[in-house]
Amino acid sequence: MPPVIEVRELTKRYSNSKTNAVDGISFSVAGGEFFTLLGPNGAGKTTTISILTTTLTPTTGSARIAGYDLVKEAGAVRRNAGIIFQKPSLDLNLTAEENVRFHAVVYGLYPFRPTFSLMPKAYKQQITELAEILSLKDDIFKPIKTFSGGMKRKLEIIRSLIHQPKVLFLDEPTVGLDPASRRNLWEYIKRVRRESGTTVFLTTHYLDEAEDADTICIISKGKIVAYGPPEAVKARLIEKYLLIDASDKNRLRTELKQLNIPYSETPLFKISLNGTPTVHQLLKAIDTPLTTVKTHNPSLEDAYLAIVEE
Repeated sequence: MPPVIEVRELTKRYSNSKTNAVDGISFSVAGGEFFTLLGPNGAGKTTTISILTTTLTPTTGSARIAGYDLVKEAGAVRRNAGIIFQKPSLDLNLTAEENVRFHAVVYGLYPFRPTFSLMPKAYKQQITELAEILSLKDDIFKPIKTFSGGMKRKLEIIRSLIHQPKVLFLDEPTVGLDPASRRNLWEYIKRVRRESGTTVFLTTHYLDEAEDADTICIISKGKIVAYGPPEAVKARLIEKYLLIDASDKNRLRTELKQLNIPYSETPLFKISLNGTPTVHQLLKAIDTPLTTVKTHNPSLEDAYLAIVEE
């Protein structure tokens, strides 16, 4: 099965710049995968997602979304993609439901009807379910101009999911959401992935959201600097280690040397866990009574900071 997103040597240089905003990046995303693009401000995240959602034309390179060429078949790409941008793109003169309804009509999901009551039953059920999940059920018929920033973000999420896209592009989707709505959103997105196999492409500053990704891609200065499953990226960039100590330090030193276990003193005894043996094997092998046992498991934030602070 071909990837749902396939990017090859994608490059973007703006006319007023001497450097590439995106510099020859390549990656692929499988169907149903949760893919996260990370990077500091100015790294090229927004440029990349803008190209993949057809709002920006690449300088060179190619990409296919759901099997369609990004440039030659932009209309088909848009029909297969749901998009939530950082900045709201709602019509403030309409109600929340009208914004969603016209979006659904434009995508050819439902015939146009002048009022909600005349819309098909399936549409009514769908928008009601989404509004309830995102805590907008009581506000769905209110004018957008009365909405807070968080409410507008929720509505954009409803609108992006109404046509059940194959690929859902989320550019900082939870900015402005309260913790409960943020949790509800991710529970719903997990459900969408599970039930319909939707591919999720996320950019976020919340690194805890990226921890659940199947694949992460970290870019810096327009180039990919790390790529792979979160655990693999963390293992490659940040050391996982065990800290131990004993009242009889000389005995512990002697035993570690006899067991051929490399260590350093910091002043605790530090043993790398990036290879073998495991923590359980180490502790089972050591006879010296220990007074301290601590493990350091690197977080995605550790790996991210190791890259962006270089």
